[in-house]
This record gives sequence, C-alpha cells and structure tokens, in this order.
Amino acid sequence: MRHPQLWNILEGTTPMRARTVVAVAVVLAPLALCGCSGSRADRLSAGDVARMVNISPAGRPGTASDAVPAAAPGANASASKAAAGSDAAAKGAAAQGAAAKDGGASAAAAPVASVPGSVDPNQPVVVRALHGTLTDVTVAGPDGTQLAGAISADDRSWSSTGPLSAGRSYTVRVGVDDGQGGRGSTVATFTTRAAPETLTAKLTPGDGAVYGVGEPITATLSNPIHDPAERRVVEGGLSVSSSPGVQGAWYWVDDSTLHFRPESYWPAHARIGAAFDLDGRLIGGKLYGGPASRISFSTGDKLLALTDAAAHYLTVYRNGNAINTIPVTTGKPGFSTRSGIKVVLEQSPVVFMNSSTVGIPDGTDDSYHKDVAWDTRVTWSGEYVHAAPWSVGAQGVANISHGCVGMSTGNAHWFYDTFRRGDLVQVVNSYGHMMEPFGNGFGDWNVDWDRWKSHSALQRVVDTGAGAVADQEQSRPGYLRPAA
Repeated sequence: MRHPQLWNILEGTTPMRARTVVAVAVVLAPLALCGCSGSRADRLSAGDVARMVNISPAGRPGTASDAVPAAAPGANASASKAAAGSDAAAKGAAAQGAAAKDGGASAAAAPVASVPGSVDPNQPVVVRALHGTLTDVTVAGPDGTQLAGAISADDRSWSSTGPLSAGRSYTVRVGVDDGQGGRGSTVATFTTRAAPETLTAKLTPGDGAVYGVGEPITATLSNPIHDPAERRVVEGGLSVSSSPGVQGAWYWVDDSTLHFRPESYWPAHARIGAAFDLDGRLIGGKLYGGPASRISFSTGDKLLALTDAAAHYLTVYRNGNAINTIPVTTGKPGFSTRSGIKVVLEQSPVVFMNSSTVGIPDGTDDSYHKDVAWDTRVTWSGEYVHAAPWSVGAQGVANISHGCVGMSTGNAHWFYDTFRRGDLVQVVNSYGHMMEPFGNGFGDWNVDWDRWKSHSALQRVVDTGAGAVADQEQSRPGYLRPAA
C-alpha cells in the first residue's frame, strides 16, 4: 500500500530527487512507525517493574515468583498471569505498557502482595533487581520516617541497615532501569508482627512547670530490666535536651528506675526536655518498646538554702547572692537533721504532724500531734522546713527539734513563698547521717560525679545542648542517590 504523502512528493520530483526522497523515507519510516525520534526514554509500567524486582520483607532469597503484584484498578488479567510467570501474559502486559506509553499515559502503581502482620521485624528488608538495576529504594513507616539502607556495588540489591518496628505498616518504593533506556517504579506494602510484650517509661517532672535547678529527671520503667545489653538499649532510647546545654548522665538506681542529672546543677532559666522512644523496637527476647513518652519543664532562679546546724542559722542565696539570713533550730541529739544536699519535694500551707509516723511512740516526752504551718518538704520520711512558733526562743541558739528545720512563722511564710519544687536545701555541721542518694527524696547531688557516670549502662556523658535523639539511625533516608 502506497503512502499518500510520500506518493505526492514523488510525483512532483525528478528521478534523482525521487531516489533521494525514497532513501530518506526508508530510513525514517521505522522511526515514525515506532513513535520515537532516535532516542529511547521509555516509562516502564508498574507491572513491568514488579516483574523485574523481588521485594523480600523477611530477607528471603528472591525469585521472580516471589514478587507478585496485586492487580491495579482497571488492569487486565494478563498482568496477574505475567506476575505468576506466564510468558504469554508477560508479552501481553508489555504490549499494554507500550500502548500506554504511546498514548502518553503511565500505568498505575501496583503494590506487591503481602500478608499483613506476617513479617518478622527482626529481619532486614531486601530488594533485588532480577533484571536491570535499581535506581532508588525507600522504605517508610506510617509517619513517613524512612528506614536506613545500603545498595550493593553492582546496583542490583538493597538491604536495610536500620531496624524495623513491631506492629507497623511499611511502604516500599522501588525504581529500576532495564538497561535499555526504560525506567519505572513500583510500590510494595507489608506489616510487621505486633510486639508480644512492651516496655514504657514514666518520665518526671511531667507538668511543664518551672522547677528549681536541683530537680533531676526520673524514668520509671513498666518492666524491670536487669540484663546489661537490654539496659544499654533502654538507655539508648532515652534522650535529654536543654537550652543552654549541659553535660549530664543517666544513673540506674535499680532495675526499674533511672535518674538523670547534670554534673553540677541545671542552669538558671533553662528549658529542658526529655523523651523515651523505642516504640516498636526490639529490646531483648520478646520485649519491645511501647508508646513513646515526652516531658518538658524549665528552671527559675538558682535558690539555695544553706543551713549551718552548729551556728543555728540558715542563709538563702539567689543566683549566688545572699538575700536573707534566718535564725533556726535543727535536730537535737538523737534526732539530728540529715547532712548534705536535699531538693524541695512539695509544699503545703498546713500539715498535720503525728510523731508516731516517724517512730516516736504516743505518750512519750517526745511525742506530738499538731497542725504545722508553711511546710516545705525535703524528705519523704518527714523532714521539713516549717514554722515552729513554740521554739522561737531556741532559734539561733540551740537545736531542739525532732529533725526538721524550724523558724518563726513569718520567716517560714517567706521561705514558703520564695522556694519551689526542685530548689536546694543543704545542711552542714550536723551530727545527722548523710542524706540518702535515692529512696527518701532526691539526694542525687550527694553522689560523686565519677561514681554517677559509672552507673550509666552506656558509660557515657550526654551533651544536652546537642539535642540527643533516641535513635538517629532510624531517621536516615533509605534513598540511594539522586535520580538521573
């Protein structure tokens, strides 16, 4: 059959010109018939790409039949048959892809079939190119966070290097190059198995309030952790940030409790945050991280009440400057006030004090039952700074209390209004034993810094100004390289 336009050209030409036109037509006709202009930059359909790669959420050795694409809306049956390995169907799908390219349309992405909840989160994600090479791979969780990964030297396989989380859905996007100018991408989804057991952490202080510079951060775990390797994982899931930054460390008080403090006190007027985030991450055995927890708080002025039990006076310092000196009475012999640094735990305008609760039998000379005003608590065992109008004559002169620091009602009211939770109360020159480091309030500051650091499972100092993140590895992209 003659080509109408070509025949019209030939009818108006000389024999030599006709031969030239025919030669040009012979060269150009195949290019015109295939719809290209001398170069190939084909867009492969999602079905084509799905047959070129194997996506193995559990890291199994890949074969062509492993990567079975689910039929996209509107896709014909040949695509499904091709995915199962039918050569005839593969040719049909390729023809369909070519028709779509000729029409300027690209096929819809077809997710690779996966059984929800069937993937072991402890195994890597592996993507292999069965034909051609990989151009890019991303594995993203439901929040868009991408899993870290590495490409092989020949660009034919990709493996995750970051951990998967339990009970999460993931989306895998894969780009390929068939080596003949054809490129395309496909999408796969899978879900990891739910965690059989989870660990959470309650962090304090958690109310976003202003605290004194002595307030430590505490983490109370929902499950005891004894194994050293598991402790390292748990501590790695804890992060602390502050502005300005400090050098600090975690201390394992027991199997379920950790405290964090700086080498010295927090800076005045600092903003502080802490987090525990191992959500879905393996800790050990069947135990995984549970829902994340976060807190924030700030500090006010640095307030320190320095009580000299021998001199019977208490001096208040604000940011290093003495602002008040108060006559006091502390514990008498047999009831000596604890020495060392304490932290304000709570305050109450009135507390009913009953001597039997601290081991003093009713009916003895030392027993008491009374309402006491303007109480600032520093130990859970019952030590306060409070009003003691009954002992004003001894204040500044002698120690006659049962262990508390007593002062006049007016001075106690001023102290109550000036101090807050987290402020520091230090007692020197007392015959009382040293404040317990833990269990009776916050005696954290009585622990030597070298000893404190040695009780970190990771044996590390945290720079809170760097905004330490629980797991930076998980936020690194899995993308291979910029697209060509």
